[in-house]
Amino acid sequence: MHITLNNNPEIFEQEQLSISEILQIKKYTFKLLVIKLNNQIIQKIEYDTTFVKDGDDLKIIHLMSGG
Repeated sequence: MHITLNNNPEIFEQEQLSISEILQIKKYTFKLLVIKLNNQIIQKIEYDTTFVKDGDDLKIIHLMSGG
């Protein structure tokens, strides 16, 4: 599967992966994430049931707070 992840090409062996699986593979551990799949915001409760397929555009943005 070929996708665009954060504006960079990525290749995965699987034909599709859930957002949760991609987060694990790419080792994203931030608590505050905004995820957009093909310009649509995905809610955290949908990470296990939303699948990324060949050609998709995935953006994983971590929010940082501070003062």
